[in-house]
Amino acid sequence: MNNESGKKSAKPYILAFVLWGIFFLMIYEDQIPEFAARVMNSFHASYSALIRFIQTTQTEPPQKIETTLPLALAPDMNAQTVGDTLRIINPEAPTLLNPHLSSSLQDWEPSRITYEPLASFDKNGNLIPFLAAEIPTLENGGLAADGKSVTWKLKQDVKWSDGTPFTAEDVFFTYQFDINPEVNTPYAENYEVVDSLEVLDSYTIKINFKNVNPAWATLFVGIEGTILPRHIFEPYNGSNAHEAPANTLPVGTGPYRAVPPGIKTQEVLLLGTQLLETNKIVFEPNPYFRELETLYFSRIEFRGGGTSEEAARSVFQEGAVDYAFGVETLSNEVLEEMMQGEQGRLIINWGSGCERIAMNRTDPNRATEDGERSSVNFPHPLFSDKRIRQAIAYAINRDAIVQAFGPAGRPTSNNLIAPPQYNSPNVFYTFNLTKAAELLDEAGWIDTDHDGIREKDGVKMKVVYQTYVGEAAQQTQRIVKDTLESIGIEVELKIVDSSIMFGSPLENPDNVRRFNADMQEFFRMSSSPDPGSYMKGWTCSQIPQKVNNWTGANYERWCNQEYDDLYQQTTVEVDPKRRQQMFIRMNDLLIEDVVMIPLVDWADVRGISQTVAGIDLTPWDANTWNIKNWKRIAR
Repeated sequence: MNNESGKKSAKPYILAFVLWGIFFLMIYEDQIPEFAARVMNSFHASYSALIRFIQTTQTEPPQKIETTLPLALAPDMNAQTVGDTLRIINPEAPTLLNPHLSSSLQDWEPSRITYEPLASFDKNGNLIPFLAAEIPTLENGGLAADGKSVTWKLKQDVKWSDGTPFTAEDVFFTYQFDINPEVNTPYAENYEVVDSLEVLDSYTIKINFKNVNPAWATLFVGIEGTILPRHIFEPYNGSNAHEAPANTLPVGTGPYRAVPPGIKTQEVLLLGTQLLETNKIVFEPNPYFRELETLYFSRIEFRGGGTSEEAARSVFQEGAVDYAFGVETLSNEVLEEMMQGEQGRLIINWGSGCERIAMNRTDPNRATEDGERSSVNFPHPLFSDKRIRQAIAYAINRDAIVQAFGPAGRPTSNNLIAPPQYNSPNVFYTFNLTKAAELLDEAGWIDTDHDGIREKDGVKMKVVYQTYVGEAAQQTQRIVKDTLESIGIEVELKIVDSSIMFGSPLENPDNVRRFNADMQEFFRMSSSPDPGSYMKGWTCSQIPQKVNNWTGANYERWCNQEYDDLYQQTTVEVDPKRRQQMFIRMNDLLIEDVVMIPLVDWADVRGISQTVAGIDLTPWDANTWNIKNWKRIAR
C-alpha cells in the first residue's frame, strides 16, 4: 500500500482485472468451474491475471469432456449419461420459446429442442413421424379418397416433460390456440382451409377440410405445426397469451426440457477477446421422453447474442462451442482463415431461403390520425410509379452482392426457389445501369441542379433502406447504396437489431411487419416443400395493418387480384403439373411488378465441431429437429 511510486503503473491494471473478476463472480456464481474451463483456451495473454483470479474461487474441478458413447439413461433419471454438454450459439438471441407466437428463426431453433409436431419433412421431402404413429396414406385409410379429410393416429407412449400424458386433445387445443384472434398467432391463416377438427379418441384426430386440399400435409407438420400442451396454455388462450410463463420455460414432448428460469437474459459471454452480452437457455434430458435411452448429451447450453465472427471463431479456433449459427454471414476469406485450425467443419443446407429487398407500396413517412405509418390509405410517393421500381431492380448487381454471402450464396432472380420444380425460367431484370437511368428520366426525375441527386417538383429523390445487423447485410447495403447513388437516388442506410426487426411488431416500430422504411432487406423462406402457405403471404388479406396488429406476411402492402385468384386455385387444384404452373406464374407476378427484388439464394451454413456427429439438416424444419440423434465422437 505504501509503495505507490513503484506500483503506480501496474495498480490500475490489477484493479481493473479484480473488478472484472468480481463482476464475473456475480454472474457465474454457480458455474465458475465450468466457465473457466470453457474460456481458458480463448483468453489472450493479457487475460491471464483474471483467469488466475477466477481459478482461485473454484470449488470443483472443470467438467471433463468425454468422447465415449453414453450409458443408458434410466427413465427415473437416477442414472446419468456419460455424455457431456453440447454448446450451441446463435448471434441472433432468442426472445421467446413458443413457436406459435414467433415466426423468427432465432426463436424456432431452441423451441424445437423441446416441442414436436405430428411429423416433419426431411431434406428429401419425406414425411417423418414424430408424435404421429404413422403417416396418413390412402392405403392405411388416413387420407380420404376425396381429398377432403385426413386422419392422424398418434403415438400412445408420449408424455409432456412434466409427466402429463399427451393426447389428441392437445392437438385440438393447438388448433384452437392458433385460430383464436385474441391470441393473434402468425399461423392462423394456415387453418383457413379447415372446416373442423374431430377428436375420434384419445389418440386419433381427424381434420376435415372445406374443399379438396392438396396441401393436407402442411398442418401440424414442421416447426409451425409443433403441438402445445393444453393443460399448460389453456389459461392463456386469449389476449393474455404472451403472459404465459411457458413462453420462456416450455413444457414439451421433445428429447430435452428447459431448466428454470428458461431464457436467462443479460449474461456476459467471453468470446475470444470480447465480452458480449448474451442470453442463455439450459436444457436437460426430458425424463419422460419415450426414447430417453438414446440421448447422448446430459446438458445443452443454447446461447444467443454476440457476433457471427466470434461465434464461428469459438468453434473453428477455440473449440469452446460445438454448433454455431450465423456462419453464412461471413466471407470466404474470413472462414478460410478461421478453419485452418481444423477444429470445426461447415455444413451447408440449401433450401428455399431467399435474401431480398422488399419495396414498400405505402408511404412510411405519412401517418393516419391514429398514428399508423405505411398505411394502405397512403400510396408510396415514389414506388407507386412502376418505372422507379424497375429502375431500382435494374440497378441491383447480384454478382457483386453474392460475394458477401460466402459459400452460402448463389445469385437468384426468383422468390420461389425450392423445391426446384417451382423455379421460374423467366428473368425480368438484369444489372443494367443505363436502362435504370433511362427509366428514371422517363419518370421525370432529373438532376437539374447537378448535385448528383435527382429531383422532381422540388423534391429530392431519396429512400431509406433498412436491414438487420449482419456483415453480409451491411455489405449488401453498401453495394446497393453505391449503385443507386450512381444513378441519382440518395440512399439513407438504417440498421436494426434482429431482436427488434424480427421480434414482436406490437412494441417495435422498426419491425419488419411495420415497415417504416422505403426498402428493407431480409431473409425469408418456406417452411414446407409445398409452397402454398409461403406464396399465400402476398395475397391482399395478408397485409399487416394496425387494425390486425400487424399480422400477415405481405410486408410490401401489395394487392393484386390475379395473384389472389391464382392462389385460391392452388388450394383446390389436384393436378401437380397445373398447380406447378400456377405457382410459377405467381412468382413471376411478384418479380415483374417489382414487389420485391430477390438477391441471393441463401443456404444455412453452420459451424460444427469435428467431435459432434448425427446432425442431419433439412430445409423444412429447425436445425435442431433431430437433436436426439446428436452425439460426441472422438476426432
